[in-house]
Amino acid sequence: MSQALALPNRRVEEWKYSDLARALGDAGFGEASARVEVTALPAGVETIELDQSVIPLWISAHYGKLKANNVGALSLAKTRSGVALHVAKGQVVAEPLRLAVTGEGHVRLLLVLEEGASLTLLEDFDPAGTRNAGFEIVLGANAELRHVRLAPASGAVQVEEVSLRLARDARYHGHFANFGAKLSRTELAIALEGEGSEAHLSGVTVLSGDAHADVTTQVTHAVGRTHSTQLFKKVVAGHGQAVYQGKVTVAKGADGADSRQTAKALLLSERAEADLKPELEILADDVKCAHGAAVGDLDTDSLFYLRARGIPEKEARHLLIHAFLEDALTDIAHDDLRETVRGAVSRALNEVVA
Repeated sequence: MSQALALPNRRVEEWKYSDLARALGDAGFGEASARVEVTALPAGVETIELDQSVIPLWISAHYGKLKANNVGALSLAKTRSGVALHVAKGQVVAEPLRLAVTGEGHVRLLLVLEEGASLTLLEDFDPAGTRNAGFEIVLGANAELRHVRLAPASGAVQVEEVSLRLARDARYHGHFANFGAKLSRTELAIALEGEGSEAHLSGVTVLSGDAHADVTTQVTHAVGRTHSTQLFKKVVAGHGQAVYQGKVTVAKGADGADSRQTAKALLLSERAEADLKPELEILADDVKCAHGAAVGDLDTDSLFYLRARGIPEKEARHLLIHAFLEDALTDIAHDDLRETVRGAVSRALNEVVA
């Protein structure tokens, strides 16, 4: 591996809470290629394997073009498999597109929504296998993507970088449910390049044992009259470690940009850890930006109130944690997908709440 593509360790500021080089050891990600399985392909979505010798213009114009860190660049250099997906101009896809990322090694995905297109996507990250995935998403003018990523508990090292570019009036709604791994990291690099574009991010993390989960976001308001929101909730028990790093950059001249970040964590044991790091870089004058972070335990008065009304302690704790997470779940617009994530949260809380 070249020095330019060296795996990051704790000495790299953006990876100080997630030592990827140590977690992988000398073997790294290996030379294998993981797979993308399209488990439900609705009408209106075109799919092409990236290893084909002849590819259409919509792939060559966008594949490998978006910003990538060293790990994303490594998946681009090493992968021999992947899938490109395309929704044509004005096409509104009614049924969700469902993908499963499986196997060991590197894999790439590309999704292009042309002007006025609309899609709901469920990305299911298989818990088996050490994996490095790179996902590029391009949204044309007035396109809309609703993206749910579900990562079950895993004993492996699993990393995914999602890079997005949004044109005028495009809208992205991303929800990221993560239940931990030996090392898990989801990194989002979002460029709001057209006026009126919006990115709304939310996520829940529930960890037990010695699980680790890192969500790192970089949102750039490249032009004015753009809007972004972020709401991430973490519940950590045992020796778990939850990480949120969120940087919002408002470029010079991007007047009228509006951004809000919130990250909150509940620690349910003495050894649990939550590292929350929201950050703003504002180079314009006329903007509205805010961020906040909070870490604590369950509210003792609320717990006493429920127990005094005859609710057993375990059930009371379960109810309070569900209430803590709920506002991050209601951002999932699709009813079936929202209930899928709620079910995964309930199962994870059964392991967390003693």
